[in-house]
Amino acid sequence: MEPSATRTLSTAEDRREAVLQAAIPVIAARGIHGTPTAEVAKRAGISHAYLFRLFPTKSDLAIAVVERANQRLYDAFAAAAAGVDGSGEEKLHAMGMAYSELLEDRELLLVQMHSHAAAAEDPAIRDAARRGFSRLVELVERETGADATVIGRFFATGMLMNVMAALDAGSVQEHWAEVLANYCQSGDLP
Repeated sequence: MEPSATRTLSTAEDRREAVLQAAIPVIAARGIHGTPTAEVAKRAGISHAYLFRLFPTKSDLAIAVVERANQRLYDAFAAAAAGVDGSGEEKLHAMGMAYSELLEDRELLLVQMHSHAAAAEDPAIRDAARRGFSRLVELVERETGADATVIGRFFATGMLMNVMAALDAGSVQEHWAEVLANYCQSGDLP
């Protein structure tokens, strides 16, 4: 008698992870409010009804995606700072370089930009985005000891880098793109 194949059942947490992984590219492409949950469910290989058992509302799913993006930023900044034994300025530069590398992930960039745009009208997304910034600012302050002006410039440069990456400004040979790219590449890197 042949042994029967055992079926491995996924836990709800495994399914939640699959849904998040499926939602990220859809939200990146369509935006938070333009994302059809049916498409996310199909990509995750689950029923639409089961998606809503895992994430009771579309907002809950969007918040989880925003929180995932925020955590990825936090982890990259923390790892970069931990990898430097030098001064606060050197840690700040390392975090800026880590952010430059993260911007190569277009989906992460677009999820961030969509979350910022949705935050203007959606209080739940706004709160998730605020929590993300709060944690990042606290981390940068703690790791670098920098003052509010330096930290403000660090984050302002990061926002400019987001816009430049979204516009694919590095692919154009125009004065405006060169001016802004030079600023981003100066010592004021986030």
